[in-house]
Amino acid sequence: MTATEDAVQEEAATDPVREAIAQSFADELGDGFIAQHINPGSDLWIRIAASSWVDAARFARDKLGMNWIDFISAIDWMPNPYGREMEAEQDWVVHGGGPNDKDESDAEKMTTGVTGGDTRFQMFMRLYSTEEHIGVTIKADVPDEAPAIETLIPVFVGASWHEREVWEMFGIDIIGHPDKRVLYLPTGFEGNPMRKDFPLVARRVKPWPGIVDVEAMPGDGDGDGDSAADAATDAEDAS
Repeated sequence: MTATEDAVQEEAATDPVREAIAQSFADELGDGFIAQHINPGSDLWIRIAASSWVDAARFARDKLGMNWIDFISAIDWMPNPYGREMEAEQDWVVHGGGPNDKDESDAEKMTTGVTGGDTRFQMFMRLYSTEEHIGVTIKADVPDEAPAIETLIPVFVGASWHEREVWEMFGIDIIGHPDKRVLYLPTGFEGNPMRKDFPLVARRVKPWPGIVDVEAMPGDGDGDGDSAADAATDAEDAS
């Protein structure tokens, strides 16, 4: 490998701009900054304490020019306690096994993606600069017991809808949100469907369709190109 190729490879493995952004968050948040992950030339993730959630958003907006909030969401990293029965047939094809398979050690296997995590639930926000065309994904652990985090509405008023969704579907309390009303679920619905321990009863009553056979379009395959039209005509005549 030539010196030029070495230099190109070394440059591709670094990202001074995103490294500087991560460092600025670390300097601003102090102990509230926990970890970072940079995919050079592509993206930046940082993990912060839940207590720094609002401060991080305000700093990104006011000091880093990240004036666009792409989304706010959450994730439940806990493995599904019901095993494979809650997966669709596509999952069996990808991962093997079937609906009755269950790895008893799954409950002990919890991964939390880049920058890691110490709790079952994490909040996410994606902020972006429409001028610099660069963004950051910010993650924060929320407590396993009584999960909650402060609202971002004072920083980004558009956070309201996203936070209502998180509150409704994950059961994470959004502290200070002025309008916690359901978006999707009927009045009186009990539970939070995006939690891993919420049983999807419909999958027990009737298996999800999974992979289906798709009929060939007329003219495709080995058959007569007019077979579909002929079948439709025959069905009409029979009726």
